[in-house]
Amino acid sequence: MHDDPSGELELTAPLVPLFIVAGGRALPRDSEYEHTTMITAQEGASATARTLAPESRMVMDLIADGYLSVAEVAAHTRLPLGIVRILLAQMAEDGLIHVRNPVPHAERHDPVLLTAVLDGLMRIRTGA
Repeated sequence: MHDDPSGELELTAPLVPLFIVAGGRALPRDSEYEHTTMITAQEGASATARTLAPESRMVMDLIADGYLSVAEVAAHTRLPLGIVRILLAQMAEDGLIHVRNPVPHAERHDPVLLTAVLDGLMRIRTGA
């Protein structure tokens, strides 16, 4: 049997800080944010942000002036997307952020409007 504690530390060490960052929480099922979900800070949330953990404060600083997508927040903070989603879920629960979900694919365009535009373009093309 080979007892090498350094081998075990290599496997678990990167996981421990992320567990701490997430506060041991898992992502609630109703908070499964997509990559394109837009996030911004609620008005007056900056006063409460001072009491947050450093990672949550970093997120609040990023979104204080406007909207960022969940993917952009993860990229700027250099945290894994799953951890960012957990932090955002906690911040939403605390009323610190406003979440704008992306428009579902079926609602992105109006087929009647697109047909009318196409008909109008065809009339311009034919000179009618």
